[in-house]
Amino acid sequence: MTSLQYMSGFGNEHVSEDPRCPGALPEGQNNPQVCPYGLYAEQLSGSAFTCPRHTNKRSWLYRILPSVCHKPFKALEEGHLTHDWDGVEPDPNQLRWKPFEIPKAPQNKLDFVSGLHTLCGAGEPRGRNGIAIHIFVCNTSMFNRCLYNSDGDFLIVPQQGKLLITTEFGKMLVEPNEICVIQQGMRFNVEVFGETRGYILEVYGAHFELPDLGPIGANGLANPRDFLVPVAWYEDRQVSGGYTVISKYQGKLFAAQQDFSPFNVIAWHGNYTPYKYHLEKFMVINSVAFDHADPSIFTVLTAKSTRAGVALADFVIFPPRWGVANNTFRPPYYHRNCMSEFMGLIKGHYEAKEEGFQPGGASLHSMMTPHGPDADCFEKASKAKLEPERVAEGTMAFMFESSLSLAVTKWGLQTSNRLDKNYYKCWEPLKSHFNPKCK
Repeated sequence: MTSLQYMSGFGNEHVSEDPRCPGALPEGQNNPQVCPYGLYAEQLSGSAFTCPRHTNKRSWLYRILPSVCHKPFKALEEGHLTHDWDGVEPDPNQLRWKPFEIPKAPQNKLDFVSGLHTLCGAGEPRGRNGIAIHIFVCNTSMFNRCLYNSDGDFLIVPQQGKLLITTEFGKMLVEPNEICVIQQGMRFNVEVFGETRGYILEVYGAHFELPDLGPIGANGLANPRDFLVPVAWYEDRQVSGGYTVISKYQGKLFAAQQDFSPFNVIAWHGNYTPYKYHLEKFMVINSVAFDHADPSIFTVLTAKSTRAGVALADFVIFPPRWGVANNTFRPPYYHRNCMSEFMGLIKGHYEAKEEGFQPGGASLHSMMTPHGPDADCFEKASKAKLEPERVAEGTMAFMFESSLSLAVTKWGLQTSNRLDKNYYKCWEPLKSHFNPKCK
């Protein structure tokens, strides 16, 4: 596959046109009476028109046919998506899942859409406030069909297999240890190259942004220039058998037919785009004296709530780094949290639970449910010689953290058959070291 090109910068005003049609972008205005090459002008708005300038998101697309040219949408019964959080009774226990199984292609062909499964979430898309966490498992590419999310943004974290994602803005290749964000309303198609698996954080009513740095200063964490945006690419392709456009709308899927490819955008400009980011480019901040800094120092992207300083959802990673803290228990400490913490593992061995927490699996520690290192980790770290050491070498774990109390779906608790019912046992060997005579 030819190497893809990208433009860099988070939230920038980008300008791009397919080199096969130079001059496709109108000069000096967005919506001329007649566009170059006989194209149609179409605006995609990601925010209210009246939002403050720094939060206003929109892009202008110049396309062969406008996206309105389709047959009526009809309900599509496919996949395991839901925002019904009352399907099973609440469960406050610490939950851990074994790696989610990818069906073998000859027996059960699943593409990105049919392989979507909702694991947990809270809120609902009609009120534009909430999140959902999905698992995707697929073994075949989407053929003559695309998806767009009317409900919110998808943050996609591939864990196994690379994704070639075609969007109205161009193409992106997203591999494990990279992430991408497909924002609300953007049509995309996913091509895979074998058995593929990953995680999705969906947010309703907010867009992802870079966290404020405060005392850290002007540089650090995820730097804006490392985010990549695709360049314009189009296909002028008639589809006699019908091209299926799938909309995720109010938590359900609907399909409409049209007779041409939706990826017919010759040129575009604006600041509302899909983008990707390589997690190895994250500039890690850490304690260099004693104790832990809060895990918020590992935030890559945040979706803010209406409460100052409180996230609807944060995307946090735990990358390879140096541990040098003096007189400090270095793994994550035991804690209870007013946030919900969903963790996934892309590769390697997570430092606090090296055995049961596996790549392609997950865990959920709900609001105020205690959690922390397993017994083996505690004993090992309590006796370790405190010298500078590399932490999480060859590992990439991440966390979707939310201020919402997450409900787990029936698929997550029962149908998937991946719930580890022995998770609680990893803490049972913890023993008392209390000695009132020894300070």
